Amino acid sequence: MFAIKKGDLIVARITIEDCLEQVPNRFKLVNMVSHRVRQIREGSEFLVSSPKNEDIVVALREIAAGKIVEKRADEDEEDEF
Repeated sequence: MFAIKKGDLIVARITIEDCLEQVPNRFKLVNMVSHRVRQIREGSEFLVSSPKNEDIVVALREIAAGKIVEKRADEDEEDEF
């Protein structure tokens, strides 16, 4: 992650590389981000403090912070019984 200085405010920028530390597969990352953006747009609470950011930036920040993890396929099977 790198920062950009805007006046007296320093804004941290989120990068894909920051998220790839948590989710090493780019395809899974895109899937997770799109799913999380849908959840946010349907009213889900933010898991990180990210005022005045787009939904996709919030989702990327949550993943980079480790707040969103991939659900394993075998967990779905256990829920069915």
